[in-house]
Amino acid sequence: MSSFFFYDNETCLILAAPIYFGADDGHQRNCTWSLLSLWQKLATGQENALPFTADSMLFKWDKQDTKERVAELCQDKEEKQLETMKFLFFVFVGVAHLLSLNSGKAIYENDISQRTFQEIKNEIASYEDVAKAIINLAVYGKYQNRSYERLGLLVDTVGPRLSGSKNLEKAIQIMYQNLQQDGLENVHLEPVKVPHWERGEESAVMLLPRIHKMAILGLGSSIGTPPGGITAEVLVVTSFDELQRRASEARGKIIVYNQPYTSYGITVQYRHQGAVEAAKVGAVASLIRSVASFSIYSPHTGIQEYQDGVPKIPTACITVEDAEMISRMASRGNKIVIHLEMGAKTYPDTDSFNTVAEITGSKYPEQVVLISGHLDSWDVGQGALDDGGGAVISWEALSLVKDLAHNLIISWHLLLLGLRPKRTLRLVLWTAEEQGGIGASQYYELHKANVSNYSLVMESDSGTYLPTGLQFTGSDKARAIMKEIMSLLQPLNVTNVFSDGEGTDINFWIQAGVPGASLRDDLYKYFSFHHSHGDTMTAMDPKQMNVAAAVWAVVAYVVADMEEMLPRS
Repeated sequence: MSSFFFYDNETCLILAAPIYFGADDGHQRNCTWSLLSLWQKLATGQENALPFTADSMLFKWDKQDTKERVAELCQDKEEKQLETMKFLFFVFVGVAHLLSLNSGKAIYENDISQRTFQEIKNEIASYEDVAKAIINLAVYGKYQNRSYERLGLLVDTVGPRLSGSKNLEKAIQIMYQNLQQDGLENVHLEPVKVPHWERGEESAVMLLPRIHKMAILGLGSSIGTPPGGITAEVLVVTSFDELQRRASEARGKIIVYNQPYTSYGITVQYRHQGAVEAAKVGAVASLIRSVASFSIYSPHTGIQEYQDGVPKIPTACITVEDAEMISRMASRGNKIVIHLEMGAKTYPDTDSFNTVAEITGSKYPEQVVLISGHLDSWDVGQGALDDGGGAVISWEALSLVKDLAHNLIISWHLLLLGLRPKRTLRLVLWTAEEQGGIGASQYYELHKANVSNYSLVMESDSGTYLPTGLQFTGSDKARAIMKEIMSLLQPLNVTNVFSDGEGTDINFWIQAGVPGASLRDDLYKYFSFHHSHGDTMTAMDPKQMNVAAAVWAVVAYVVADMEEMLPRS
């Protein structure tokens, strides 16, 4: 595909007219050249119209944006010339729109697309140059490392951002200002009621068979210990099944779970349910081996859940190293006694906000591609990996789309005007994800009446290391389309489409039938730092964040700009 650019010295107008609009049709080519001929004849002098070929550029018109920039370019010209330009612009947009309607765009009858998959593939292939431009801008060009720098400024300034904390609300206000200053549209805050829990002072000391001060982190929503703490003998188990078999030994004891780590999705049940299962058999507290793929004596916190009708007991995580040591001691027949103190308290729900910004769609503004990460974190480390990085690359995706329109300049210094997707790109930075998707749940209740207008929901919440592809949930037809879109990322060698696209915050929409996507990342590395003191900027890699941001931006833009929404089951 080629685009010819015409620059006229008198009118200061730049015209980019793609030869190819969607189907290889001679009539369409003739229409395009007729339009160019009309433009040249109406310009102040055909001899001043200089053609240039730019094979590496793909041009997308945005009506309002182009009008404004044309006016700026010609502000010093006479009013007559400006009026001529406006007329020519509307002629161009009108003809181009008619061409697009006749060139493989969707025709619907009873909501069933009549397009062939080959036509859809051709449409996606036409985005190759835009994808390359986004990649170059994010990974090699002007904005490489921008997402890393934005993240560092946020987390170094604010620190960890626990639901209900002043730190989280400070971060929300900072991001609200940042998004406004970045020139995004419809920036606003949507109120949410969120849980407010604080861990307070906490400690654990093994008294027998020797004195050993243990590193612990109370689990989210845990109650505290009574004044003076709890001193009790330990029962070590490796599974819920073993706990049931040994239920008669459990009363009055502290249960230590030394469950093996298989995967986060499987092993996290011990953190979620460990206290409840221990309480059912009469235990006075529970300590869970940290759900982590690797440990250097680092406890990993996270949410746990009580159950109605079951006594609430204090619960915390301990390091992998201590869990294994205690298990070895127990296997030798040692009596193990631990003294536990926890000052955890739960306060009334407090006010917070989901943070929203958009690039409004040019053709179907009511239709949405949602791209997201969560702004809250646990109260340890800096919350850089989980999920500051995901929130920032989602912001970066919109920035890249916006900035691309201002930075695509070919060697003749001709500015390409406009890069606005047909659908609205909506950024949501969730609050209180760590407490079970509280912010996202309230967002869904507020917006679910428009569920049919959501083409794709995206969440980055598994790290921003070098992605290996995209996890996707949707119909077979939508998956085939996503595979074609991912092929645009061949320059980064990130083309795989995996199953099970998900995220705590987008699962509400996926369960309602909306296609969902998440980044597939290095989960072993991610869960080495996840929910621990090690979740800091030191765990981040700027070059890998660049790639993650580029992948996120390309997928979001192409899905938002395609003529049709992703098909559902």
